[in-house]
Amino acid sequence: MNIRNTTSKEQMLKKIRQALLQKKENPHPDFEDSQLYFDEEDPLDVTFAREFIATGGQFVYCDGEISLVENLIILVEKLKISKIHVWESSIQSLLNHYGFPFLANGEDFEQAEAGITGCECLLARNGSILLSNGNASGRRLSIYPPVHIVLAKASQLTMDIKHGMNAIKERYGANIPTMVTTITGPSRTADIEKKLVLGAHGPKQLFVFLIEDRF
Repeated sequence: MNIRNTTSKEQMLKKIRQALLQKKENPHPDFEDSQLYFDEEDPLDVTFAREFIATGGQFVYCDGEISLVENLIILVEKLKISKIHVWESSIQSLLNHYGFPFLANGEDFEQAEAGITGCECLLARNGSILLSNGNASGRRLSIYPPVHIVLAKASQLTMDIKHGMNAIKERYGANIPTMVTTITGPSRTADIEKKLVLGAHGPKQLFVFLIEDRF
């Protein structure tokens, strides 16, 4: 009788083959249909503001364009900043109309103190901002300046990432942007001693100015 010594690798592969041959029913057939979140009772804007502030973001409600510009002026005076970059044409037109000063190109970008961008959607459930590189702001303007100001319309509020991605598909069709990402609060990093540092890999301050357009 020949005795063959099997290696640990062969024994492991044998167990895998045996396991594959023994088919079992899924013990949790309804897992994908189970409810992960409870239904929100608050309106989308209230839910977003609550969750966004909880992440360290700062939320400003504006009842129209004039209110937006007034609040922007208050903010830049409070922060004592002047090198504010705006690259999206729609936002440039809006701010130009009210005489709000900004830098319209990437010149002296390394000295930027703030960047103003739009967004794809606001995700109310976890207070996140859905961004893409489908506009002139690209990726840089939301990352490099120490202050990131997002201008969003109330009609851009959605419940979660699923609804946000559906909105992107409807907007772009087959030409989905190559970069789609979410921002949840200011940039934060923890070192080996678990000390939380803000702004190490992105904006130290994150603002959302929500412009009412539903009425």
